[in-house]
Amino acid sequence: MPRLAFRVLAAVVGMLTLVVGCGGDGGSGKGRRPAGAHVTIRVPGDAPTISDAVSLAHPGDLVLVAPGVYHESVKVSTPRVTLRGESRDKVVIDGRLQQPNGVVVTAPGAAVENLTVENNTQNGVLITGSAKAASGLPGHSGGYDTGDEPVTFLKSFLISYVTATHNGLYGIYAFSAQNGVIEHSYASGGADSGIYVGQCKPCQIVVRDNVAELNAVGYEGTNASGDMYVVGNRLVGNRVGLTTDSDHQEKLLPQQGAVIAGNLIAANQQTATPEQADGGWGTGIGIDGGSDNQFIRNRIAGNRNAGLVITASADLPPVGNQIVDNTFTGNGVDVGWTFPTATRGRGNCLRDNKLHTTVPARLTTTASCPLPARSPSPAGRWAMPTAPGGIPFTEVAAPGPQPQFPHPLTTGATAVPAVPALPDPADIPLPSASLLAAQARVQTS
Repeated sequence: MPRLAFRVLAAVVGMLTLVVGCGGDGGSGKGRRPAGAHVTIRVPGDAPTISDAVSLAHPGDLVLVAPGVYHESVKVSTPRVTLRGESRDKVVIDGRLQQPNGVVVTAPGAAVENLTVENNTQNGVLITGSAKAASGLPGHSGGYDTGDEPVTFLKSFLISYVTATHNGLYGIYAFSAQNGVIEHSYASGGADSGIYVGQCKPCQIVVRDNVAELNAVGYEGTNASGDMYVVGNRLVGNRVGLTTDSDHQEKLLPQQGAVIAGNLIAANQQTATPEQADGGWGTGIGIDGGSDNQFIRNRIAGNRNAGLVITASADLPPVGNQIVDNTFTGNGVDVGWTFPTATRGRGNCLRDNKLHTTVPARLTTTASCPLPARSPSPAGRWAMPTAPGGIPFTEVAAPGPQPQFPHPLTTGATAVPAVPALPDPADIPLPSASLLAAQARVQTS
């Protein structure tokens, strides 16, 4: 868990003392499952609440939810269950700031589709194999795995056409999970990150075709390593667009081997966003102790501090990151490398980018790819803008209408593959400056 999350959690716990908990995650035992295999359980037709319907479901069933506002926390603990709303914008799971999570997925092969999750003190949707993380309110350790016990992964998941807004930590959060896809979703008002993937190795996770805006950070990948793909997303109008980092507060150090390709990462200096505890603002991409990552054909524009920053995380150096064929325009600094501690980077390099400014100067010639892994990375400093104050996550502008899952009423349960198809970076194009603009409030210009 990154530094910001711990500070946010302290505020959340304080807020919880003022409200009364509501909703359950086990169902009341009410309702009736239709006879047969691989059935559709309708809410409220067959079961009065979503939790009731999910508790009735068998592997391969579809829980189909009618329009309405549902004040409950839903736990999907049966494998291969699909939870789907009939209307993405009109099926709303609303935590009323009285529960930590909107939807918690703890079983493999589950899909969550075509609904909105909002107003939770922690996460909109949590996908996890960690019993501590799934248990609700965290203790002093943040609810994360600690000690010497091995990491337990949830294997295979799908989050698709989900809107997650106004959540106190993360909008969509995959932790101790592998073999999954987060796609066609929208995240805003995340007090830490809109979309977060943490503690997986190898991840075999694809985050694609999403919009994350008006969050503290659009996408964050902490200790997320190996076959980790972030492709074709719109990360525009946050305080920071994307970070990939190593952090001692989670297992599986260090972070390595992510592919960040074909994303639009722009205008990440919005003030009407949740304020970060560590003051990050105006940065497109931040690499903090991450290594062996590839940044390919991203469009990185109009970020007031810097387009892409490489720095070190405490004792964890960034090593072997490759910045290739990206387009930088209108950033405070296009590429900046800075190491404020004794920990220094090594083997980081650039090739075939369209850019104007680097700190230190002449990186395109002194750090041209490929470089030996032990080659020291030079460091510089620049005048970083002061981060302005933000607003509470509950006050972030509401999302507009979002695209619907195709044929939600007539399509059966979704078969989630054991391992998703992984993209070929060579096939991922440079995105346009209007990527997914119709789904976004914040425009690039």
